[in-house]
Amino acid sequence: MNTYTHHEQVDSPETSKRETRESRSATRVIDGVLNIDKPEGLTSMDVVRHIKRVSRVKRVGHGGTLDPFATGVIVICLGQGTKMMQDLVDGSKIYRGVVELGVETDTYDVQGAVIRRMDASEVTLDGFTTTMGKFIGVIDQVPPMYSALKRQGKRLYELARAGVEIDRDPRRVEVNEIKVIEWNFPLVEIEVRCGRGFYMRSLAHDLGEKLGCGAHLKSLKRIKNGPFYIGEALTLQQVEKKFGDSSWKQIVRAPDTIVSHLRTIIIGGKAEQALRQGQSLSLGQKTFPTRSNERCRAYSTDGRFIGIIVFDATASRWQPQRVFNIEYPTVGNIKTHC
Repeated sequence: MNTYTHHEQVDSPETSKRETRESRSATRVIDGVLNIDKPEGLTSMDVVRHIKRVSRVKRVGHGGTLDPFATGVIVICLGQGTKMMQDLVDGSKIYRGVVELGVETDTYDVQGAVIRRMDASEVTLDGFTTTMGKFIGVIDQVPPMYSALKRQGKRLYELARAGVEIDRDPRRVEVNEIKVIEWNFPLVEIEVRCGRGFYMRSLAHDLGEKLGCGAHLKSLKRIKNGPFYIGEALTLQQVEKKFGDSSWKQIVRAPDTIVSHLRTIIIGGKAEQALRQGQSLSLGQKTFPTRSNERCRAYSTDGRFIGIIVFDATASRWQPQRVFNIEYPTVGNIKTHC
């Protein structure tokens, strides 16, 4: 597992016993990520604010929104880790959700007002499974009106709460797999593996439309986001305790953990300096064969994460995409050297 990187301004051994009120409120500089199990009832930004308060880190963000009624993995990025948020948003996810057949709500989920009840008694497991299969692949999905998407500077949910409904353009999303976990009519628990921009609420609504009985999403849990799984996620109480007793180093993961699936390149000397100045590199195709637009992780010879580089086939050069200024080694096992 990749380790965190940090520079802490407080809590040194010399001052920990006589820590003053001023030092307790001072900020920490921590570059890393936390795998949090979001509880029901909190917004994603509620979690960010909580982590910001207990960690005393100035820059904190999350790698993908979860609705307040949803639970499960939400990855919180600290310091320079916030540069990796887009990779989490773009990455793969796995969700577990319970769909209730025969009841349709205005928000497509359990928090909304019931707008229609229909007879779903003729829906069978085989029929549900067949219909479900139509949503696998690259599909067009209309986002729900109650969503954080913006239209003319306003969130869609703000317009919806004001009683305004507008046409939403469908968005191209990818669904890799859908499977039924439990059939307990009229409740169906499903698991979905998908890419960015996918709405489980819209899937529940669209399933109800296709089946002709209406449906909504009764519960939702994200069990994977990128390389982070629910089995390793921490509660907010656990995180607060770790920061409270200064053992947070045990739970903060390095920023490059997010892109651990990418190939690695070790560079040094002038090449490292060039990258940090935003210049492109030629690393030699015979040594490191690559393909157009491939992204790789770049490390210094002493294991510090320099950043992400992408190959420009037209120029036959590597371009810096994201550059980090991390002082400590973060990499575990690097197999590819240039």
